[in-house]
Amino acid sequence: MIDVVLPCLDEAEALPWVLSRMPAGFRPLVVDNASTDGSARVAADHGARVVHAPERGFGAACHRGLLAARTDVVCVMDADASLDPAELPRLAAALDALHTAGPPGPGAQGVPGLVLGRRRPSGRGAWPPHARLGNAVLARSLNRRAGTRLHDLGPMRAARRDALLALGLTDRRFGYPLEMVLRAARAGWRIGEIDVAYRPRTGASKVTGTLGGTVRAVRDMRRVLSEVAR
Repeated sequence: MIDVVLPCLDEAEALPWVLSRMPAGFRPLVVDNASTDGSARVAADHGARVVHAPERGFGAACHRGLLAARTDVVCVMDADASLDPAELPRLAAALDALHTAGPPGPGAQGVPGLVLGRRRPSGRGAWPPHARLGNAVLARSLNRRAGTRLHDLGPMRAARRDALLALGLTDRRFGYPLEMVLRAARAGWRIGEIDVAYRPRTGASKVTGTLGGTVRAVRDMRRVLSEVAR
């Protein structure tokens, strides 16, 4: 069994589709981030375990879910129906492949792994140009600083729970996903990515679908880059 952390802010419209697509062996854990549209009730009605993260912030919701998860391996993905839970088994298999790959050097057995879903737009308007540009700029900055070769700071991820907690992530806003990758790279983790379909989200966008949301996310991530570098 693998717990799937779904940070959620007003996603009542999207949750039925997302939860109905959860594959066998993957258990949804919806983290309600002070929603006002009944998201928590919808999630519970569709069989999800629900925990509450009253402190607003994407990172706050993700971390609350990570603390509440009960399985060795955890996945994280958005709850807005832009990502298909049916992709999760491929993500978990890629994580297993990282762990069974030959060690990069002496004593490297047991090095943790992190797998990200590289978003491939599927459907008109799935990934607006301004959001794609901001993501590309951040990915290049990350690759320069951390020696990674990533194309996307994708929101669908898989890793081992205890290893993630040991990273000591501190950001509770939009910088949380970037901090995870940066600290994992600094700790010598194996980091990989696989292609996943990226659909037009259900409901109003809070980040990538708006210029203001994208600017806030990029600003938070640049701050994390600067702080972790110091």
